[in-house]
Amino acid sequence: MVSTTSCPRCGAENPAEANFCSTCGYEFDESPHDLTQRHAVVAVDLEEMVTLVVTRGALAGSRYAVGGPRTTIGRHPESGVFLDDVSVSRRHAEVSETEHGLVITDTGSLNGTYINGERIAEAVALVEGDQMQIGKFKLVVVNGARHGDD
Repeated sequence: MVSTTSCPRCGAENPAEANFCSTCGYEFDESPHDLTQRHAVVAVDLEEMVTLVVTRGALAGSRYAVGGPRTTIGRHPESGVFLDDVSVSRRHAEVSETEHGLVITDTGSLNGTYINGERIAEAVALVEGDQMQIGKFKLVVVNGARHGDD
């Protein structure tokens, strides 16, 4: 029997050794052997910041802040969300802030962009908890994703 633990944020079951919830990206308490580098973030309102958390792939646990009018996602080294794997196009997708909230658009990628298991063909509004798949990577939208009716 595999040992599991419940996420205190969303209640999803996760492996006991998990560092992040596979559903909502909540960071569990750090273990003493955690070797992840930490970087200081100054003057950021975390309640308003939209974050993409990688839940599957070589970068599992990585967090990317989505800000400004447009954030690119892809294998290009200058992408705002840099996913270095051949399953990801150089310019795979982009996330934009609009008056209606956060939207993602596939920019003609070879392997497609999936939101909650469905391939998108046009811009799709994102909300907290949405699961995104880009190539081999799975990401979850957390922290402050708005519905557009604020």
